[in-house]
Amino acid sequence: MLLIGFLGLTACLVLFGTLAEGIRDQEVYTLDVWANPFFHGLASPFMDTVMNAATFAGSNLFIPPLFVIAIALLIRIQRPGAALFLTITSAGSLLLNSLMKVFFQRPRPQLPWATVLPDYSFPSGHTMNSVAFYVALAVIIWSIRGRRSGTFALAIAIALCGLIGLSRIYLGYHYFTDVLGGVLAGTGWLLIVLAAVRSGPLARFWDVRPRARSNPSEMSGGRS
Repeated sequence: MLLIGFLGLTACLVLFGTLAEGIRDQEVYTLDVWANPFFHGLASPFMDTVMNAATFAGSNLFIPPLFVIAIALLIRIQRPGAALFLTITSAGSLLLNSLMKVFFQRPRPQLPWATVLPDYSFPSGHTMNSVAFYVALAVIIWSIRGRRSGTFALAIAIALCGLIGLSRIYLGYHYFTDVLGGVLAGTGWLLIVLAAVRSGPLARFWDVRPRARSNPSEMSGGRS
């Protein structure tokens, strides 16, 4: 697993670096020219509803309340390492995304059917923050509930993040490469934090286990 994580992180960094270099050089990507009109061509009232709901699921109006609930539950079941992991992953993603947007300063798509937002476009914040939060949540479920539940949670998280990314292209808020950059950046950051809390300097927090409840019969000396 350590080797797979290292290879995944390396791939994310290399691909993101290549993509970021092109963005800085203002290269025009074929997928950017093609993706927005293609997905807009699929527009319908039903698709509008689905894509707006997906975008909302990746927004700062939806994720923070879920984050607070998740942290409260993790503290309640005495999982400080998992709570720390989710906090660093989510908060760090927000900060890194804001810094990268200012660094790259890529303008939003100028499309006749889309509202032009006032901030920058690369990488997609909805996508990056969704990957950091939802996939991190799936990793926590895996660690607590086991492989079967974790695999199901991870599949749901990946599907949801993919739908959120597609919604940003469909609605005309981002280019394809913005969403791809968000996926790569979010995944890379997630792997870095996961390594830190599972086998790095923060591992001692992850390994904390809930205290076993005392058996009443033991407390009474086994007497009835």
